[in-house]
Amino acid sequence: MEHTKPIRNAKPTVSVKPTIKLSELNLTPVYIALFVVLISIVLFFLWKKKSQKRTDLLLTGLCESGKTLLFSQLVHNTASETFTSIAENVGEYVAEGSGKSLRVIDIPGHERLRGRFFDQYKNTAKGIVFLVDSVTVQKDIRDVADYLYTVLADPSVAFVPVLITCNKQDETFAKGSSVVKPLLEKELNLVRNTRQNQLQSVDNSTSDVVFLGKQGKDFEFVHLSQSVEVIECSGRENDVKSLKRWLKSLN
Repeated sequence: MEHTKPIRNAKPTVSVKPTIKLSELNLTPVYIALFVVLISIVLFFLWKKKSQKRTDLLLTGLCESGKTLLFSQLVHNTASETFTSIAENVGEYVAEGSGKSLRVIDIPGHERLRGRFFDQYKNTAKGIVFLVDSVTVQKDIRDVADYLYTVLADPSVAFVPVLITCNKQDETFAKGSSVVKPLLEKELNLVRNTRQNQLQSVDNSTSDVVFLGKQGKDFEFVHLSQSVEVIECSGRENDVKSLKRWLKSLN
């Protein structure tokens, strides 16, 4: 009878897991994710930096609408004698109670100057006060609406609050905001149609044309991307309470 000899040198079986080399991994999705995160962080800081620069209040409108007088009331709290401006006036307005300040830019109203100065400061605008002479608004409505349209349609201020201020309410024949607002909306509707027709005459394609308001509807301020309010004031009589309330909410 044969005897089986025990195998003394037999080694236990060890399972070896396959190793994966780093070079064999597909790291592309990881790199893409990291890149997206990095770009998002950069864009966020750029946006934040840009938004922090908007510290200016722009006073604009046609000549003789009372911008410089209102500027004097806000900055110096006094009604100084004013003349037609050929350069911008710059000062600081400190909101009552909060202590927060805005740099106030009084933009000349002359048609040959206002566009240049508006372009210079529009990218730092935190709010825009568009002054209307409530006494002559019906006579000057076309010029008022044409300039106001230019301001509202500028992409740089698409989300900047706008306050249309019906000034000179202390005068006998001044029109109130309830009259001025629909008057402006009606005229802005005509200006919009005119500009659209001019653009179409240059290029038959209207796909790239910026339309202010809503297609198929008459122009209304509520259709705009930015907040637009219409108030009354009198710079000469220092009746600017509504304006200061708006400025407080702006801060």
